[in-house]
Amino acid sequence: MSEKNGRPKLSEKGLLTPDNSVVTLIDLQPQMLFGTSNFDRQTIINNNLVLSKAAQVFDVPVILTTVETKGFSGNIWPQIQAVFPGQEPIERSSMNSWDDPKFVAAIQRTGRKKIVLTGLWTETCVALPTVQAIHDGYEVYVAEDCCGDVTQLSHDNAMKRVVQAGAKPVTALSVMLEWQRDWAHKGTYDAVMDIVKTHCGAYGIGVEYAYTMVHKAPPTHFPEYAVPGSQHLVSERR
Repeated sequence: MSEKNGRPKLSEKGLLTPDNSVVTLIDLQPQMLFGTSNFDRQTIINNNLVLSKAAQVFDVPVILTTVETKGFSGNIWPQIQAVFPGQEPIERSSMNSWDDPKFVAAIQRTGRKKIVLTGLWTETCVALPTVQAIHDGYEVYVAEDCCGDVTQLSHDNAMKRVVQAGAKPVTALSVMLEWQRDWAHKGTYDAVMDIVKTHCGAYGIGVEYAYTMVHKAPPTHFPEYAVPGSQHLVSERR
């Protein structure tokens, strides 16, 4: 296998690789999350962070897009913007991002044909561009655990619709592991494990346990938390 940027080039054969994927994060904004009720909203934020950080680790292009930021939806979540500090989201008025020439052109510029797509809400901001992107010859992988809708029925119907159109349902974790593919690829191993330990619940705790109890590695140290407006760390208080 040849290597790109120090990373082994993976065989494709129908799978996602860092070299054939583009990630689109659609309308991850406060007002859209307020109206989401079918999944736990903090979990939706967390799963989008898994996908976002994984895209950075594997150097996968990411397209951010927002709708009616000033008039209705608010700014993109700061947690997501922090992963892409220098990147401005593509602002739209259309509910369907595939109706926006800037969005479609951004995807075309990547030269990638496999779109890993997430957004709020599933019934509109996910389903509509998914159906049209497939019509235009793209493969769409909907990261379902990163999406949400106003009701469970709305979300379920949207997922049925996109699957019937040819989309593949995935999760944030499954995408990251598909990009990693082989634990012998050490160039990304540590970064993937850091995401797992930070965001992946029981899986992450299991990894930490195996590292420290079985392999006798030192425990993971996360940055100490400083109280905003204070010069003192919480851990320093007695």
